[in-house]
This record gives sequence, C-alpha cells and structure tokens, in this order.
Amino acid sequence: MKKIITSLFVSLSILGLKGQNLIQAYKDRANLVSQTNITTNLQEFSNLGIKTTGSQANTNALNWLKDKYISYGYNVSQIVEDPFTYGNTSSKNLVITKTGTVYPNKYVIICGHFDSINGPGVNDNGSGTSIILEAARIMKDVPTEYSIKFIHFSGEEQGLRGSTHYANTVAYNGNNRVLDIKLVFNLDQVGGKMGNNNNTIYCDKDMGGNSSNDIASAAANQELINCTHLYSTLLTDIDEAEDTDYMPFEAKGEVITGYFEKIRSNYPHTANDTFANTDPTYIFNVGKGSLGALQHFAVASSTFLGTKENSLHKLEALKIYPNPAKDVINIEIPDSTVKNFQFEITDLSGRVILQKNNETTINVSGLQKGAYLGILKANDERVVRKVLIE
Repeated sequence: MKKIITSLFVSLSILGLKGQNLIQAYKDRANLVSQTNITTNLQEFSNLGIKTTGSQANTNALNWLKDKYISYGYNVSQIVEDPFTYGNTSSKNLVITKTGTVYPNKYVIICGHFDSINGPGVNDNGSGTSIILEAARIMKDVPTEYSIKFIHFSGEEQGLRGSTHYANTVAYNGNNRVLDIKLVFNLDQVGGKMGNNNNTIYCDKDMGGNSSNDIASAAANQELINCTHLYSTLLTDIDEAEDTDYMPFEAKGEVITGYFEKIRSNYPHTANDTFANTDPTYIFNVGKGSLGALQHFAVASSTFLGTKENSLHKLEALKIYPNPAKDVINIEIPDSTVKNFQFEITDLSGRVILQKNNETTINVSGLQKGAYLGILKANDERVVRKVLIE
C-alpha cells in the first residue's frame, strides 16, 4: 500500500485522448467483467483471513489463486510458484504466463499483492487481486501480440519483498536483464470505502527514482488515462507512483503505471479492512478500465469472437435498491423473460438468512444492521450482490 501524499494533481478530462481511439472488441471484452465474479472473489478472499506473509493463511491464499487459474483453463505449465525468503520467513509469488502471438518474449506484467496485515485486506489488496483474476479469466483465449504475465506478489506489506525478489532475481540477474518487459501495470488498493462517492481513480505516474524511464512511463500513464475514459465510466486524476509493487521494476528502469483509489479509505492495515467496508461496484468499474488498458498495452485482437469468447450473463445487469436499505429492497431483473427465480440473503459466512421465490419486493426490516450477500438464481445462472442493511 502506498503512503499518503499531500499534493494532488489537477484532474484530467477526456479531452486528453490524443488520438487514442475506442476499439469495439476491447469494449466488448471490458463489458464481460462480471460484478458477480468480483463480489464472489472479494468474499472468498475475505474468508481466507489475515494473509500475513509466511502464514498458513498466506499459503492458503496462494493455493486459492492457483485453483482459480486452473478453473479458467490455464494449464500447469503456465502457472509458476516463485519462492523467496527474507529473514526467517518464506513465501511465494504466483506467476501465470499467457504467450503472445507476435512478441512471445516481450511481456506486459499486470500485478498486485495478495498478502495482508492486521486484517483480511479486502481493499488492500483483495480489490486488485479480484480484478487480476477477472482479467485473466476474460483474456484466457484472446490473442495478444505481447505476452502477459499475471503476477500475484506476496510480502508487499513487509516492504515489497516479493516484487523486489522477482525484479532482482527473475526479471534481472544483477544488472543483466533477463526478461524483456514492455510495461508493469500494478493494481493496489482500488476498493474504495463503502459510502464514499467512488467515481474517480488515480492513474499512477512515475515522477522520481530512476529518471531514465520517466518519459516512457509518462506516455504509459497517459495511455492508461485514455483507456480508463474509453472503457469505463470512471473519472481520472494523477497520483505519484510510489511505495507499491511496481517500484522495484522502476528502479531497474522499466516502464510503470497503475491504479490506486482516489478517495482514500482509512481501513487498510486494520481489522476493519473487510468486505463490509469495501465498495464492489467501484472495483467492478476499475476492472473494466483495467481490461481496456491491458488489451491496449498487450495489443489484443480487435476481432471479438462473440459466443466463442466468454458470454455475458443475461442477469448481470440485476439491480437491487435501495442499497443500503432499511425496510424493503426491490429487485429489478434485466431479462423480462425470467419469471421463475429464487432470491436469497446470506450472511458473510454463507448462512441463508432469508429466501424468497418470484418476489421483487423483499421485506428486510427483521435483519440486523450489517453487510450481507444477495443471491439471485434463475435459468442455471447465479448473480451475487453486496447488500447493506442500515
């Protein structure tokens, strides 16, 4: 997680697109980002507990990540555990490689850390973790000119231990470059704070350190801004790149950029960095910007294969309102052909609290204040939303 910085930079408008144009196939894939998957991944990440580097919970999180990639269809030869030690502590990064069609030996790295401290770390950094997973799922069979490495670092909270190890011993051997890296795109603390107006994302710009990469990193930062406007509804601002997992690569002269929440939550590094205090809708919107940017940086195919790619669930546009709610919630189902459905409200452990069939107005006045999961099931589809009762 980055330190708080006192100087903010002038918000940038969509007028700065500088000729970068929308590619419809990129937008179609960005629209495949699933709020259900984001919400489910956040809740599962939360249930893994405090993932301090070297702990059993940290190992469990690594295995959970591996299982996700296998479920997406990545094979074992693409999934590499990268062990490292510091002091008496051992941990592992997880690296998944998707080979490019034109430049197979040049890499776009999309990364974020999965360790946490003093709490489950749902914002810092289950938020970035959930987006990287969703990007990997959607991009699994999409041709890209450049290879992509999806990297989940451990040891970030102890001083960028995992990313420093990877940059110094895998990407480089001393000062000798081993991996030809096009760009490092980092996602850290992009979860927002529930209740804030989370409509703006920081695009991190390299403003210090190794000056040899400043010009190229500034160009990448502008491209990230452009992609954010093209493929999401978010506004953008600029933040200085610092104190997260792209910095060991910056020190080597690599091109870096990334996302970080604009309205800063005060919950990271505490026991309150929980699912209840994080904004899944914000993460969903950051995910769409991330998908657009990743495709741009890796030069994805501009042909969308429709049903041959991941299909959108018809129910993904489900609306539950008001949220937060006091007495009743209303369910708005986007597919008018759906007549038979089941709606459940569960607590965060998965225990069913309330269950209704074919009702679009639900009385929740008997529920205690707090965060719940609302799950709608219809036609073999399942949609998950966070529901707050106040």
